[in-house]
Amino acid sequence: MLTPTAEHALRAVIFLARQPDDRPLAADVVAAALGAPTNCLAKTLGALSAAGIIRGRRGPRGGYRLLMSPDCLTIGDIADLFEPEQGIAACLLGGKPCDATNPCGAHFRWHTGGTRRRNRCAPRPSRTCSVGGLAGNQHLNLT
Repeated sequence: MLTPTAEHALRAVIFLARQPDDRPLAADVVAAALGAPTNCLAKTLGALSAAGIIRGRRGPRGGYRLLMSPDCLTIGDIADLFEPEQGIAACLLGGKPCDATNPCGAHFRWHTGGTRRRNRCAPRPSRTCSVGGLAGNQHLNLT
């Protein structure tokens, strides 16, 4: 389950991915299309911009637009920005304590998951998990 902020962020990115042109859209336009509160969504869009997923520009020709192919983004890429990190103290492979000084076989892969987000368009598990796959689903209602 996503937090409300993560859900608004995902819906906003899908909405931007569905736009036929690369024209920036104002936060209030995106908020109205999603039925989301403008003040909350503006902060969420700012966080997505700071993460390099969208670009935000101020001014009369300003607004937000997607910076990368939606096929290069997963639901997790968006949700991870807004979900609180939950540290796992026990080992994923056996329930014993596990850390960088006493790692299990999965420790470093688990704890470096964020690097895949930085290497945009790394191989993805499935198109159905990508923002591009969701944006192409016209039956997905964003409001």
